Amino acid sequence: MDTFIFIVNLLGTIAFAASGAMIGLKKDMDIFGVCILGLTTATGGGVIRDLILGLTPPMAFQDPASAMVALVTSAVFFVRRVRRVLMHNQTYYDRLLFWMDALGLGAFTVIGVQLAFEQAKQPTFFLLVFVGVLTGVGGGVLRDLLAQEVPYIFIKHIYASASLAGALLCTGLWNIAGRMPAMLAAMAAVVFIRCLAARYHWNLPKAKF
Repeated sequence: MDTFIFIVNLLGTIAFAASGAMIGLKKDMDIFGVCILGLTTATGGGVIRDLILGLTPPMAFQDPASAMVALVTSAVFFVRRVRRVLMHNQTYYDRLLFWMDALGLGAFTVIGVQLAFEQAKQPTFFLLVFVGVLTGVGGGVLRDLLAQEVPYIFIKHIYASASLAGALLCTGLWNIAGRMPAMLAAMAAVVFIRCLAARYHWNLPKAKF
């Protein structure tokens, strides 16, 4: 794993572990629950991705470094002083959760595309985009299900759609601009779309009766 991929993967791991831990705190879980929720959010999408790509056992089990980073990050959020700051300031909690989710979504979307390019025997356009989106949103879906919440991607702003846009952009630019520019542009696009969606309250149409 080269330095650039390592940094992007580390960013995504820390960001998603933080978002999972924060949801655990909000649900009044103990330290075990908070750490498991952080770990699941940070590694869940990657495990599903690896199974689809035929990478068994999944990379999270071959190299536990990401899991250890996720657990340490989650434990830091359980520290009493950190909990007090988060739980007694709703505005700060909401903003931090938003940024952790947005950064994690962008980072893991492009990591999914990158791994699909490198590991798939026949990396079709559909496979690359599908794996990118699944890697981006998979951990969050598992987090919300464990926390007994309706998955965030189905009800909040433009979420999976932002990941889809990033995966499409990354895949489209890969052979034109090169790996690093494609990944950086796609990450920026995901975060930018999430910011616009939150700022202007964009949502996909919902069924009304």
